[in-house]
Amino acid sequence: MTDLTSQPAYYDDLGLSFEEAWNLVEAGSTDRHSPAHTPTVGTVDETGAPQLRIMILRDASRDARTLRFHTDLRSIKAAQVRNNGATSVLFYDMSAKLQIRMSGQTQLLPIGDVADAAWSNSTPFARRCYMAEAAPGLPIAGPSSGLPEWIQGKKPDEAQLADYRQNFSTMLVEIQSVEWLYLANPGHRRARWQWQDAQKSWQGNWLVP
Repeated sequence: MTDLTSQPAYYDDLGLSFEEAWNLVEAGSTDRHSPAHTPTVGTVDETGAPQLRIMILRDASRDARTLRFHTDLRSIKAAQVRNNGATSVLFYDMSAKLQIRMSGQTQLLPIGDVADAAWSNSTPFARRCYMAEAAPGLPIAGPSSGLPEWIQGKKPDEAQLADYRQNFSTMLVEIQSVEWLYLANPGHRRARWQWQDAQKSWQGNWLVP
């Protein structure tokens, strides 16, 4: 007989599982030590092939159903989003034995209050990467940070950063699907929730793990 006494409250509770999924994700936007702070983000290239990379989660809102990341507008990733906004985000918490997959549509928001606040609230060192002389991902002759020689190893000031604000963009993912997998010796648990526009609510169901 399966012993459920040692399992968390969400083990057989669909609603609590959904809450725990968002709890974990939201923690990643505020705690740099959280495993959800650096999820894997997948976009789609021009051939339809998935492209994956680790990104820093800057903000998460279950009420707005959004995840926010930052990117260089000149990057290949930004071009992929402009061509096809389909995006998947994968979180894994090894200690909690939880895998969460979120998918939805992404918008690039390079201007406006959200982007301005995100730029201003980032540290000068974090913003320094947008000072690269060429677009991220372009071939170069040898190993390099891509930064101008005069700023190598230095902290830029606001005046030096001002000309590079145009390279920065927020990347807002509107979540339409959440999938959850909890790994447990007595038996795994898996579920999916889909956003229903007509009802303005989530519809969830259990899945075979």
